[in-house]
Amino acid sequence: MPNANEETSPALSQVQRRAVSELLRVSPVADDLARRFQEAGFTLALVGGSVRDALLGRLGNDLDFTTDARPDDVLRIVRPWADAVWEVGIAFGTVGAQKAGTVGDTRQEFQIEITTYRSESYDRTSRKPEVAYGDSIEEDLVRRDFTVNAMAVALPQKTFIDPYDGLQDLASGALRTPGTPEASFSDDPLRMLRAARFAAQLDFEVAPDVVSAMKAMAERIEIVSAERVREELNKLILSGHPRKGLALLVDTGLAERVLPELPALRLESDEHHRHKDVYEHSLTVLEQAIDLEENGPDLVLRLAALLHDIGKPRTRRFEKDGGVSFHHHEVVGAKLVKRRMTELKYSNELVKDVSRLVELHLRFHGYGTGEWTDSAVRRYVRDAGPLLDRLHKLTRSDCTTRNKRKATALSRAYDGLEERIAQLQEQEELDSIRPDLDGNQIMETLGVAPGPVIGAAYTFLLELRLENGPMGHDDAVSALKEWWARQG
Repeated sequence: MPNANEETSPALSQVQRRAVSELLRVSPVADDLARRFQEAGFTLALVGGSVRDALLGRLGNDLDFTTDARPDDVLRIVRPWADAVWEVGIAFGTVGAQKAGTVGDTRQEFQIEITTYRSESYDRTSRKPEVAYGDSIEEDLVRRDFTVNAMAVALPQKTFIDPYDGLQDLASGALRTPGTPEASFSDDPLRMLRAARFAAQLDFEVAPDVVSAMKAMAERIEIVSAERVREELNKLILSGHPRKGLALLVDTGLAERVLPELPALRLESDEHHRHKDVYEHSLTVLEQAIDLEENGPDLVLRLAALLHDIGKPRTRRFEKDGGVSFHHHEVVGAKLVKRRMTELKYSNELVKDVSRLVELHLRFHGYGTGEWTDSAVRRYVRDAGPLLDRLHKLTRSDCTTRNKRKATALSRAYDGLEERIAQLQEQEELDSIRPDLDGNQIMETLGVAPGPVIGAAYTFLLELRLENGPMGHDDAVSALKEWWARQG
């Protein structure tokens, strides 16, 4: 890849070699597309995150291109070539496509986005960017968020374009803006969240002038839609180093505007230090939960771990004996989680799951460290439902004590609970606990029509099932008749 800014440092040589390898892999598709643009009198370049990821040796099958062709011309070129085309982002100059290509000996699907040279900006009151098309790739690159995303590779000749030293920043692990940070964040305030997200994803350091601009302009994030904010938060939380990004959001004041419950955890310590630093504890719980993940990043678990204690600021009380209490903070926290996630436009299912885990995160401690009864185990499993595995991970992660003896005792106690669950699961259908009689059998036994009494009878039988385990049909009928007689 020829480049006007040749560097010979080992770090740069290494990333350049990776880039060549990655670009050769996607060449059959990328070069074919580029030739079609060339034949139509336009240019095409791989750009942004695709170039960055190629340099990092992790280019996937999502390819981003930029071109001087206007969207209508892009559609005209791409439609006969692609397997599928979509116009969802065409108002912002982006055409999407899908194309199958042979890479080596395998057939792969490529997801492609082609965007006309452009710039975006917000006015002081708008939540939507105004799009203006540009005429040069340099003009397009200066409008991008960070220098590591402001590199391009012109195709098919594979000329490397790096007017803002993004390659050097990539090699040194630095996040800078192509122009001034103030101009970049004024164009799109969401870039302040993206700075934290990329710091977390790439484990990069954000340049001091960028951090200063984030602090000075934090209130500008309020004009960005909740959906865009949510997506950036998700990417940050699902990254390899979420603590780094979250700490940056808190330190710059951005968290106050997008997730205010997080900085609120920085409770001032009482003079006797009778409680933990809840903020640091929460970040540690998040990291420990990540260590327990088995099938890749789990957004539900990570959100629950991060937010499990957000009810503490509302419930903190200084007791007469000098202690500090947070009574019912799990209940208050579940309500706060539900409200915040709803405001960020999370799905109802995700809101329900995360808030439920927050509500249940202390349930294990409520039983103490003694022997669990069958009834207690059944109720624990019933209340957790399909979230049981996540509740196991969250509860284990919530132990951040430095007291090794206490930590070991808690771990053993939870080992005991999981063993009890496994034992009962062999004997009973714990995953789907239900009464021994269904609604039809209840109506037949009592000789009543559908109505509220059936629900009350069902609840009674369910409580019996939780308390005593499976009863069998005849015993359940007898118990139900006795209950019915007591109802008068």
